[in-house]
Amino acid sequence: MNEIEAKRLSLRLMETTWAVYVTTVDENGLPHTRAMDNWRSRERFPRIADVFKSNDDDFWILLGTNTSSSKMAHIRMNPQVSVYYCEPKEFRGLALSGTAELVTDSRLKKEVWHDYWVAFYKSADDPDYTVLSIHPTRAEGWWENCRFRFDLNKRK
Repeated sequence: MNEIEAKRLSLRLMETTWAVYVTTVDENGLPHTRAMDNWRSRERFPRIADVFKSNDDDFWILLGTNTSSSKMAHIRMNPQVSVYYCEPKEFRGLALSGTAELVTDSRLKKEVWHDYWVAFYKSADDPDYTVLSIHPTRAEGWWENCRFRFDLNKRK
């Protein structure tokens, strides 16, 4: 499988999986992995998925979480994260690595906001509502019986 095909299939995987698995590193250097909503899923989050249209080349990731969560404490100490998309039954997976950054743009935070999140936050302006941005620098994975790896350009 060439790099162009690997990137095309990787983007397809990112747009179809329901969950994404995010790994952070705690204060003792131990990894912590948890499932999170995949905002690139066109089926689950069609309105948010449109935000990514111009960022397919860099595999940009947005995630929502509580500011008070343990994952945010980990990211404050070490912003390096791994994000994993998979379809285990089809033997397909994609691991992306990069640096997590807090989104401070209130316009973007409101653009991705869903009203049913009031179960977790008061509003898009709630200080406990955090959006993370990740521009991965490395990708690796498999598609059925083909392994692949490619580097991604860092954001300019």
